[in-house]
This record gives sequence, structure tokens and C-alpha cells, in this order.
Amino acid sequence: MSSATKTNPSAPGAPQHSMKSMTPKEIVAALDRHIIGQADAKRAVSIAMRNRWRRQQLSEEMQQEVSPKNIMMIGSTGVGKTEIARRLAKLTQAPFIKVEATKYTEVGYYGRDVESMVRELVDNAIALVRTSERETVKQMAQERTNNRLIELLCPNPVKYEFSPTANEGEDQESTVTDSFERTKSKMKKMLIDGELENRTVEITIEQKASPVMMGGMGVEQMDMDFQGMLEKIMPTSHTKKELPVSVARNVIFDQECDALLDDDKINSSAIKLAENSGIIFLDEIDKVIASEGKSADVSRQGVQRDLLPIVEGTSVQTKHGYVKTDHILFIAAGAFHRHQPSELMPELQGRFPIRVELNDLTKDDFVRILTEPKSSLTRQYTALLQTEGVELEFTNDGIEELASIAFQVNQSTMNIGARRLYTILERLLEELSYEAPDMKMGKVSINAAYVRDRLAEVAQDEDLSRYIL
Repeated sequence: MSSATKTNPSAPGAPQHSMKSMTPKEIVAALDRHIIGQADAKRAVSIAMRNRWRRQQLSEEMQQEVSPKNIMMIGSTGVGKTEIARRLAKLTQAPFIKVEATKYTEVGYYGRDVESMVRELVDNAIALVRTSERETVKQMAQERTNNRLIELLCPNPVKYEFSPTANEGEDQESTVTDSFERTKSKMKKMLIDGELENRTVEITIEQKASPVMMGGMGVEQMDMDFQGMLEKIMPTSHTKKELPVSVARNVIFDQECDALLDDDKINSSAIKLAENSGIIFLDEIDKVIASEGKSADVSRQGVQRDLLPIVEGTSVQTKHGYVKTDHILFIAAGAFHRHQPSELMPELQGRFPIRVELNDLTKDDFVRILTEPKSSLTRQYTALLQTEGVELEFTNDGIEELASIAFQVNQSTMNIGARRLYTILERLLEELSYEAPDMKMGKVSINAAYVRDRLAEVAQDEDLSRYIL
């Protein structure tokens, strides 16, 4: 057995196979399919992810010494910071959460404490591991589901305890049993062939009581022991419902999967997965820099102080156990319009050694955003209106005009990056979307003239564009 296999920190069932097989170039190529430009940022995150795989190949002693190289992304809103991190987590199948630094407050102030982000990450990891483990018990759960459905559709016959003579009673019972088994076998074949999907069956569904809310605070923010105690004393109600077999199958399948899964094993694997592969995307990091002379900023510096031990490495208590944050990858992001990264606490700055600046989007970038991604906005709107029988066709000059207007409005008003395309396309197709159900069939060409006719006046009027686009 290789040392890599011995020291791999993920428990069986932890979904990490994608990270092992992807090189930095492959990660960048995969990100390119969804995100236009920003080569520096893509390169930085791809190296960070590959370093995590490299760390897992080291001896256990060396693994403890290698810290993740946290990343700080600097760039205006709408240039792709969040999308890069989100797509990265999806590619590598790593636990991922996105949080805004502004929703946290210093300990002692009303609001969420920074440790709750780690608890959210563990919950995300549990969902990933549970999905992976469900695949391993899927076949057995399906068999048990079919058996339960047969029992509901064809219940065992009632046995009566009287018979004229012993021999006659045994013969009657044997005949009834044989007949029932034949019926049951026939019903099972019909069930597998999908001939009983509309039959109704009565099943029992377990429903847990809603969590208690105290003083505007949810149970997840209470003391861990108190939370566990509440979960145990909350009554669990059982309700019986009549459902068609097609619906009941999914409910029973979920119940059987839960019965076959080992929650303790899942929680243990999830904690290891979160510790070694978790990604926390910390957005709006520039908003926790205190401004001079504002009393409302009193807790912002405190949030930085509370963030510091989490990023440096500490143990956070969750209801599933303690989680070490030493090897969680933190990606911070901010526009830094009014402040500079150098205004953050020096200790916090030092924990983000990799800094990448994301470029503002140009007109050419907008053209590529509208045409290249597989799920581009133009393809989304075309598919949406196709459901009404309306065929949209975006011409090259129409896309050029859209990109030109988006770039122009961003320059003259607030620059919101690619998000400007959402507002412009919605405005452009507002009338068409409204009339589409009554048009039935038709083809509409979105060319430069069509775009200018509906947007030029608004785009040129700065006061109007400020509120409409």
C-alpha cells in the first residue's frame, strides 16, 4: 500500500475523486467554459486546489506542517469573484459555503458569530458525504422499498384459528399460503414493470417538531449541549398518508436509505472532509474595515479580530464534534473602492498571502459572456421563450450592440460588471415576454436595430439609466 493511500485524510465515501485527477491546466480549462477572462484569478485558485491534492500525498507528519495558501481577490462587483469560487467547489466536489463578512458581529454584539460559518461548512460536508453514501446503499434500499410496497399492496391474509380436523386445517392453510404467494409474486412483477404506479397505499411519515426560536436566535446558535437536549425532547409525530405508489416509492426509499446509513460514520467522514477539503468564500471583506470617526463601526475591527483565529487555525465546536480550521481554504473577496487591503489588520493580511486583482469587464468581454458559455444569458432567454413557441435569434450585430450599451452604462453610472447584462436583457425583452403567450408561434430576430429601438433612449438618458438599467 502506498503512503498516499495510508495518509489520505478522507474517510471512505468522501467525494474527493475529482480533485485527484484534475491538474491546474484542467481546472482552468473547466472554469473557462463558464467564466470569461480573469486568467490570473483562475490560475491562482487552480494552483491552490492542486496543492491540496499534493498535500494529501505527503506523510502524515508533513501534512500537519503544510498550511493552505489563502487567496484574496480584489475587484469590482460583477467581475466573477464569487462565480470562480462557486464553480471551483463544484468541480472539485469540495464542501463550500459563501458568507458575507458584513453579517457577522463581534462577540458580545447582537448578530451572528464568525464560528457559525464553520458549522455551516460541516453541514454542507455532511450533505455531500450522505449523497455519496446513499449511492452505496441504493440497490439494497430499492429492494427493501419494493418489498415494503408489496406488503402494502398485498398484505398478508388474516389467519383464522378454527378447523374441522387437523389434517383438513393444514391443507386449507397450505392452499391459502400457496395462493397468496402466487398473488404476491404476480403483484411484484407488476410493480417492477410499472403497472401499479397509480394505485394508492397508506404509509407512515415521521415529522419532527419545528426548532424553538428564542429571542430571535435559532437553535443552531445556542450552546451545543442545550441544542442536543432540545432535539431529544422535541416530540416526533407520525402521520399516515394515502399516496400513489409513484410518490410513496420516493418517500419509502428515503426512509430505507436513512435506516441503512450510519450517521456517526457520515458525521466523522464529513468533519474530515471539511477540515481537509473545505472552502469558505468570505465576501465583502473590505466592508469590515472601520472608517474614521464613525461610532457604528465599533464592531468592525472586532469582526476582524474574531476572524483571525478561524483563519489562522483553531478548533470550533459543532454539534457533530470539534472541527479544526487549520487546513480549510479561505478565499476572501472585496471591491476595495474606499479602502485598501493594507488597511486590514496586519495579522489578517498575513493569512492571505496570494492576492489577485480581477480586471473590469470590457465590451469584448461582454460579447464573449453573451455568446461563449454553455448557459449564457442569450441561451437562457431563448430556451425560456421557446416554451411559449417563440423562437429568439440573437444576431451578431445585436449582441455587439447589447455589449456596447452594457459597457457604456457601466462607465456612466455605477459599474456593476456582468450583472448589468441581466438588467439590460430583462428591459430589452420585457414587452416580448409579456406578449409571448398570445403570440403562439413566431420567430423574433434580436438585431442591432431592435436593441437600439428599445434601449437607446434609456441608455443615453443618464438619469433614466441610473434607475432603470
